[in-house]
Order: sequence, then structure tokens, then C-alpha cells
Amino acid sequence: MLFNSYIFIFLFLPICIVGYFLLNRFGKERLGLAFLLAMSLWFYGYFNPSYLLIIVASVCINYLFYLWMQGMPGPKDGEKNPRKPVMILAVAANLSIIFYFKYMDFFMENVNAIAGTDWPLKHILLPLGISFFTFQQISFVVDTYRGQVPDYDYLTYACYVTFFPQLIAGPIVTHDELIPQLLDKSKKSLNWDNMARGLYMFAMGLGKKVLIADVFGQAANWGFDRVDLLQATNAILVAIAYTFQLYFDFSGYCDMAIGIGQMLNIDLPINFNSPYKACTIADFWKRWHMTLTRFFTRYVYIPLGGNRKGNVRTYVNIFIVFLLSGLWHGAAWTFVFWSILHGIFQMITRGKKEFFEELHPALGWIITQTFVCLAWVFFRANTIADGIEFIKQILYVDFTPIDVNILYAFQTPILKFFLDGTAITHSLPFIYVGIYYFLALFIVLGAKNTHERMAEFSPSIKGTIFTGLLLGLSIISLSGISTFLYFNF
Repeated sequence: MLFNSYIFIFLFLPICIVGYFLLNRFGKERLGLAFLLAMSLWFYGYFNPSYLLIIVASVCINYLFYLWMQGMPGPKDGEKNPRKPVMILAVAANLSIIFYFKYMDFFMENVNAIAGTDWPLKHILLPLGISFFTFQQISFVVDTYRGQVPDYDYLTYACYVTFFPQLIAGPIVTHDELIPQLLDKSKKSLNWDNMARGLYMFAMGLGKKVLIADVFGQAANWGFDRVDLLQATNAILVAIAYTFQLYFDFSGYCDMAIGIGQMLNIDLPINFNSPYKACTIADFWKRWHMTLTRFFTRYVYIPLGGNRKGNVRTYVNIFIVFLLSGLWHGAAWTFVFWSILHGIFQMITRGKKEFFEELHPALGWIITQTFVCLAWVFFRANTIADGIEFIKQILYVDFTPIDVNILYAFQTPILKFFLDGTAITHSLPFIYVGIYYFLALFIVLGAKNTHERMAEFSPSIKGTIFTGLLLGLSIISLSGISTFLYFNF
């Protein structure tokens, strides 16, 4: 089920909120958790009920590993942790599941190409959010191995893994962030301030997705389907369009997820914090998909030695983390190549730290964001060859008029209502494009992000009217249901 769908907005979400708080209102807290679990499973299995078998099996297997380790003694001083073999087995089981569903065809395809074999591809349908709920459970079993997890019953654990606001596309939440809130009695009653705050964030996120990301997505999809015909003008516009699409799509999802959590009195961690304001690539990754960066830092980079074992080892660790990040995003060489670019640039900026620190912030921003934009080309391209051709189209510096397909993409009903038929649209047909790119850049760089707005938010008539108008405008703009980009990862 999608946040940006009529069934979610008008049926699922109201039933979930009313049912959850009503059960808790009558003291049925365990039944309230069971209801929340059932609603989360409905949400997950809406498009394909067979997904339920995968996530239920994954939850059961990991809970059994958790019980196994909880029943074992912890490590004594100077001795190895006896839970380690079980932890390794649990992590291997999780990685095997994600490998089978996400990477099996990719692996067989490359073996066929290298070894000349003819293994038939399985064409396995990728379950939604498998990368997210698998990594969340890996963090849980590793924390259990470390002795950092208290006793939880199965219902509580299942609610933690399947909590629907963050199930499909994050944030990747650790047990100590979510489970205590699910059990907190003070959070079982309807809180109108949280409801207003949550609706405001949900409206902001829905607006970002429907009114901005999907519009830029039309231009991006058109351009990446005909790379060799773009020429410089259109290639630049398409590259920036995808850069904005990905930003507002993921930012919108994060806002909506946190907003739904607020409606249920649950505080989800910030996962997106104005990454296009970053002046260095290191700062970019502190702002983009923050919980994924935290996961790789906590469970990969630090266990590998982090920066504690010399420069060479540090660079190797950085490269491994970025390589894994690329593979996490998808089973394709384009993602691997994108991650290698980021890993190399991260190592360069770390090795030349003094040089980059002495740059004027504006120049640092231009270098960083230009790199990010061009790297996104390979992230989105169908093949690495397409990505290279796309960059070539820009470097040819063969400027031409804006293609009519890009012009049409930005002639949205809202803008046409105000501008269509005026003299300016006849003399400047690209005005729609200019308005969208200017407003997107202003929102990204000049406006407060949603979390900054929430820090100073207080329920008011003005805020209620704004939320209602934005929700209404976004809902009537749902001409078609488009999935969030991170659902594919």
C-alpha cells in the first residue's frame, strides 16, 4: 500500500488510528499492539499477499535466534562471547534471504557472462522493503549478541519489525528507539497536539511527492529513456530533474513516515536533513539517508576497525562501506559504479582534508553538489554505458532549445490555471520549467526543512488551514499512483 493513495488516506489510516487508540482507551493494550501488527501486515501485503509469507518467516526466524542467544550466558572478562557463532549464523541467514530475493538473478547473470554458462534466471519478484526490514533485524540480532537487548515477547518484536510507517522505506530503526515507545503507557492515548503535528508533516511530505517529485520524474523518465538524443541543454535539465525528483521523493516519504508516527505518538528518527545544503561529501552523507549511514557506521565500519588502524585501513574500510551501500540500493552495476564514485570522492576529500576545509563554502558547495548530481546519473541510468553517454551529451556543450516533452512535463494543472493563455506563456514557453526549477532550488536551499519547521510548530488556525489546503491540493492532484523511488531498494 502506498501513502499517496486514496485507500491509504481515506480508509487505512483512519481505521488504524481510531482502532488503535480506541482499544487502548478501554485498557486493551496487548490487543492494541496485535491490532497494530495486523494493520501493518495488511499494509505490507496489500499489493501481493505472498509477501506476507516472507516477512512473517523472517520475523519468526530472527526471533528464534534472539531467544537462542538470550538463553546463553554473556561473555566473561577476557573470554570470547559464546553467542558469537549464533550471531554469525543469524546474520548469514538474513543475508542469504536478501541475496536470494534481491541478488540471485544478478549473480547468475554475471556468472553466465564470465564463465559462459547458461543458467536460467529465476526472475524472482523483489519483496517490498526487504532491504529495510532485513537490516533492521540484523541490527537487532547483533545488539542481542552484544548483550544490549532486554527481554521482549514475540508480539512486541513483531510490531517493532513491521511498524508500517517505516516498514517499506525506512528509517531503519533500532530496538531501543521504537520498542520502549510501543510499550509506553503514556503514549497510548490520543494526543491532539501530536495529531496536528503529524498531519502537518504528512501534508508536507505528500505535497513534496505529488506536487514536485512526480513532476520532475516525468522529465527524468523521458530523458533517461533516450540518452543518445538529449544534447547538452536537455541532458543538464534531465540530470537536475532527477536530482530534484530523488530529493523530494525521499524527503516526502520521510516526512510522511515521521508524520504518521507522530499521529500514533511515536517519534521516528530523522532520516533526511537538507543534504543538498552540504558543502562536503562527508556532510552530505551525514544528511542523506541518515539511518542507513548510521547502520553501516555502527555495524560495518566500526567493527572493521573504523579509523583506528591507520590511513590505509581507514580508506579500505570507507571503500567497503560505500561498495556495500551501492549493492544495498540494487542489484546492478550502475549502483556499484555510483558507490565507487562516492567512495573515491570521500577518500580524496579525506586525504586532502585541509585543502577542502580552506575552500570558500560556496565553492565547496558547488564542487560537492555538482559531483552528487553527476553521480546520480549513473544511479538512475539503465546501464553504465548509458550513464557515460549521458555525461558525454553534457560535455559536448551542444546547446539546443528545450525539448517539447520537457516543456510539457512542467505544464501542471496548477500552473496552467494561473498562467495558461497569458502573453508570458506565448512569448516564453519555457516559463513553466523555469518556475519549477527555481521553486525547487529555493525550497532546497532557502527554505526551512520540515524538521526545522516542526521544532517551532504549535497547533493554530493558520496551520490547520495550511495543512488542509495542502492535503486537498495534493489529493486532487493524484492523477495516478506512483511508487516512491526507495521502494525499489
